[in-house]
Amino acid sequence: MPKIDLHRHLEGSLRLKTLLEVARQEDLDLPQEEAELRERVQMAGQQPKTLPNFLSKFRTLRQIYRSPEIIRRVTREAIEDAAEDQIRYLELRFTPVALSQAKDFPLAEVVDWVVEFATEAARQVGVRVNLIASVNRHEPIRLAEQVVELAAARIGDGIAGLDLAGNEGEYPAEPFVSLFRSARAAGLGITVHAGEWAGAGSVLYAINGMQALRIGHGVRVMEDPEAVQAARAARTVFEVCLTSNLHSGVVSGMGNHPLPQMIDSGLQVTLNTDDPGISNIRLSDEYYTAVAELGLSIESLKGLILAAVQAAFIPDRGKHELERELKRALGLASVPDAQG
Repeated sequence: MPKIDLHRHLEGSLRLKTLLEVARQEDLDLPQEEAELRERVQMAGQQPKTLPNFLSKFRTLRQIYRSPEIIRRVTREAIEDAAEDQIRYLELRFTPVALSQAKDFPLAEVVDWVVEFATEAARQVGVRVNLIASVNRHEPIRLAEQVVELAAARIGDGIAGLDLAGNEGEYPAEPFVSLFRSARAAGLGITVHAGEWAGAGSVLYAINGMQALRIGHGVRVMEDPEAVQAARAARTVFEVCLTSNLHSGVVSGMGNHPLPQMIDSGLQVTLNTDDPGISNIRLSDEYYTAVAELGLSIESLKGLILAAVQAAFIPDRGKHELERELKRALGLASVPDAQG
């Protein structure tokens, strides 16, 4: 099926083979054998499905961004992998601070590299790509201010949105409120990780306090009817990532995932990958899981794809064009355009 992915982290999209090659070339203090390295960077085998274990993978991955050439390769391969999986439109989020740390690159250079490399790769493989700049809750607000300034200056040149990520259970969103409101006023689409490792109150705050148009994950919204009602009234879009929720311990088993209940409650829902390299998945795998383990129909999947079109951080004209293309590909050409 043709698909859309609105929630995919560049730093969580590395191919294991690439990581192994870079580790050897750069003589990094990382395992030199594939099986051992896999344990460090993927949710493999019988590892505990917990937040600390899931986040530990990123500490290892951050070591490899040691040159523009490596960042180019990782960006190109992430977009190539999306194209191979029949993703027609991708919003790829990246964290400039994470990409800069290994060699203390200036943030402006990192942002420009990713914009250039993503544009180049998207043109080569024929996939529409927009970028979302991401900042972490646990990092200094001054760094977030720099990222927002850089992202806002590149609206229309590859960057379309701003994301707040990180451990919401330990680091509240309040320090970032005014910054994110300013970013939305500047024209950036706003998405916030919430309702993943903290409860439904985190979702409410993202909607009411941070003016989020979309919520990354957000599955714990179902714990509070008031939060469900607020999200439904605001037509807030949820970027659900099934396997990631299982791997980080948000749900105890895939059969317990609230995706079907979210849909039944009238919430705006999309289906995405999060970190395909860490979870060792494709978006096609997430679609299969939704059908085989959660009972969604193929028609429901088509509805989620069209919901993703409406939620994309692109101008209305681009949405209409993308919607027409996807409806034709999905055999829905005779269906009237979905309303926003």
